[in-house]
Amino acid sequence: MHSKTEEICKLAIANGASDIHLQMGQVPKMRVHGSLIDIGTFGVIDDPELILSLLSEKQREEFIVEKEMDLSVTLDDYRFRANVFHQKGQLASALRVIVDQIPELGSLGLPEVVKSFTKLRQGFVLVTGPTGQGKSTTVASILNEINKENSVSIVTIEDPIEYVIRPIKSLVSQRELGEDTLSFDRALKSSLRQDPNVVFVGEMRDLETIQLALTVAETGHLVFSTLHTNSAAQSIDRIIDVFPEGSKPQIRMQLASVLSAVVSQRLIPTTDGQRTVAAEILITNPALANTIREGKTFMIDNIIQTGADQGMVGLEMSLARLVKSGKVEERLAASFALRPEEFLNSLRLLKKNG
Repeated sequence: MHSKTEEICKLAIANGASDIHLQMGQVPKMRVHGSLIDIGTFGVIDDPELILSLLSEKQREEFIVEKEMDLSVTLDDYRFRANVFHQKGQLASALRVIVDQIPELGSLGLPEVVKSFTKLRQGFVLVTGPTGQGKSTTVASILNEINKENSVSIVTIEDPIEYVIRPIKSLVSQRELGEDTLSFDRALKSSLRQDPNVVFVGEMRDLETIQLALTVAETGHLVFSTLHTNSAAQSIDRIIDVFPEGSKPQIRMQLASVLSAVVSQRLIPTTDGQRTVAAEILITNPALANTIREGKTFMIDNIIQTGADQGMVGLEMSLARLVKSGKVEERLAASFALRPEEFLNSLRLLKKNG
């Protein structure tokens, strides 16, 4: 890594940044608590080596052909998930800061029911949300909780590896796309011959990966994965919609039989300048399984609202609780709600009940 790039990264880390942006002809920027801030002390980036130095010689050769690349970068005790790309014919890069220490699951602010997912022996758990909303941190914390409590075999397939999970009680095999395997689907097929108990698929990007992930769960394994979707209902629709029309009934049956839970989360700016999590939790029960099989995903929001005794919670109720606790301003919380009227109703209900 170029010495100036190192300085930029260290300054960003010292300021608690989650992301760093390097772009030719622009001042470096860092994202702190969700907002982009100029790192003006370094001036405009005019040397392409500041960005190219993130790549190994082999990666440089591939980058010339592919024009963009995902990779992981290490600096001291910190790791970064990086994407190097071109924009308007100029080099650019975005780096996500990955803290070496995996946070304790209980420290993330997620509902208590999420910890019960670490006790599952088989099934399919999805963690969803837009980019940069802490999905990878949530999954890493769940996997590390399993690692601390159980003697099992954990296999992860990631692009790239983000958190390094150091074996405690479990055997941990972390495979990085490009370095350790050529594709998600090939790695998933191989995972069945690697005696896993728990499998994490970094992201379900295509039909074959989704199909294989469901099959791994169906064959008695506990599978975790992530999706870039806005809600639990949308996550289920996204999985089913990937498949051809003739295959959808079978996929609905398969998904209904293996799905254990969906966590859909957002990181919300707090009144003290930090960020906290708001999460929608969907847990499989007979009503949900029937809803998925019958293709009536429009009923999922009602299932969540009536499933509080099982630990389910809607995003709007989660946001309302943050407002009532004083952590988040009402107007800001409302801007994150998918159904603003439902958010206001939830907030009124909480205030009425004290």
